[in-house]
Amino acid sequence: MPGGSLLGQQFAQRRSMEPLTRTEVFGQLRKELYGDKEWSYSSAHLFIILGASGDLAKKKIYPTLWCLFRDGLLPEDIHIVGFARSNLTMENIKAACLPYMKVADEELDRLSAFFQRNSYLSGQYDDGSCFQQLNSHLLSLPGGENANRLFYLALPPTVYHHVSTNIRNHCMSCKGWNRVIFEKPFGRDLQSSQELSAHLSSLFKEDQIYRIDHYLGKEMVQNLMVLRFGNRIFGPIWNRNSVACVVLTFKDPYGTQGRGGYFNDFGIIRDVMQNHLLQMLCLIAMEKPASISPDDVRNEKVKVLKRIAAPDVSDVVLGQYVGDPNGEGDSKLGYLNDPTVPEGSSTPTFATAVLYVRNERWDGVPFILRCGKALNERKAEVRLQFTDVPGNIFAERCQRNELVVRVQPDEAIYLKMMTKRPGVFFSPEETELDLTYKSRYKNVKLPDAYERLILDVFCGNQMHFVRSDELREAWRIFTPLLRQMEDVKKYPIPYTYGSRGPSESDELMQRVGFRYEGTYKWVHPHTS
Repeated sequence: MPGGSLLGQQFAQRRSMEPLTRTEVFGQLRKELYGDKEWSYSSAHLFIILGASGDLAKKKIYPTLWCLFRDGLLPEDIHIVGFARSNLTMENIKAACLPYMKVADEELDRLSAFFQRNSYLSGQYDDGSCFQQLNSHLLSLPGGENANRLFYLALPPTVYHHVSTNIRNHCMSCKGWNRVIFEKPFGRDLQSSQELSAHLSSLFKEDQIYRIDHYLGKEMVQNLMVLRFGNRIFGPIWNRNSVACVVLTFKDPYGTQGRGGYFNDFGIIRDVMQNHLLQMLCLIAMEKPASISPDDVRNEKVKVLKRIAAPDVSDVVLGQYVGDPNGEGDSKLGYLNDPTVPEGSSTPTFATAVLYVRNERWDGVPFILRCGKALNERKAEVRLQFTDVPGNIFAERCQRNELVVRVQPDEAIYLKMMTKRPGVFFSPEETELDLTYKSRYKNVKLPDAYERLILDVFCGNQMHFVRSDELREAWRIFTPLLRQMEDVKKYPIPYTYGSRGPSESDELMQRVGFRYEGTYKWVHPHTS
């Protein structure tokens, strides 16, 4: 995939003290993306962080830019400008970010050089004169009006309209390119998403808009395309004739304490299922694209989404966690114990939904999307469970094969399969073919999802970003369910903090065809 392998090579080479230069890295990345077209990365670049005083900026954006700068992966002439309403200095921003930055003692000089390229301005998001001042500051930096500009909106969606309008009216570079990154959520339902898309399309071209879903930057999510389309062995079995069901799982062991107010406005379906899990579903279900160009890939994803109907209410289980009386710390508290959550809230913190892709490849195969907070473990994975072996001659002692792609933590791919038990007995036993990344790739540091995606924006690669028609189809699928939840106000099923979620979820999965009977469980690798 563009960006992935070369980033891994870059980090490996840096560890061996033979780093590529920035120009060489970007030259190789651009060649992967665009062939032999000539392109220069030596011009000035300005990275503007709108919302520079917020949590996302200090915990993710600034630390990500530092990692890219430290490893020589940012353009030669880069300057970073923070903008927010808070009356702060660059020293305040630095102090807020440092706890989230990984800095070795020998990198302190490099860190100082990084912050020397940073500046900060305060202003109101709805005041055009503040953006005029921002533009004047940008013009004063190296490159001036010739510099390329990348705007990152690390902001709540409530201010997107004002900020995007002011960027377009006052801060667009005259001669360089302009790109704008928007964080999810992209609306609350189909109508609000369409309104936001119409507003953005009136200001920017689609190739200037980067809707970021950080799951598309994760190593194992990007690996799905190579796994599917780079291996002959999977082609003949990747369909309804051999696959019994597909399970896409996102489990978080923590509750919503600290962000209950935000979560209550959106809920688990908008927060995880409508974006992260649905994007992974597309990569599992789509046909082979004509090439790995961004539009070819996203065209195939849209075709999948168009063949998915809104889930039937009988194929959905909603839950909300309650405190564990025997637990410790936060686990004693339920969702409704969060003081930022309205009394009696019916917002689900857990959801299982079954979707069907009505096309020739997948007709009848259930795609089970399961996600929740305050569960028994942290895990995100894709699991393909294959159909039973016909004509079983081993007295029903064979379990179903499963291919599992573990996205986080501890990236791995493993295939559950049957083999003969060692010894004198002629008995089948479940075992695995295991590719655990920490065991296989000992000297490679996998880049963070944000590192990979921000680098993609610099390179102009939109493959791992959500296109407007993808977004429209995703909201079309889930908006009927969301409206029904709000109209009926059906209270979610309670489940205990630290459990697997409501038992009704397991019953639904069993009813649509998932069979949990295997004996093999993935074991955390021992690292030396």
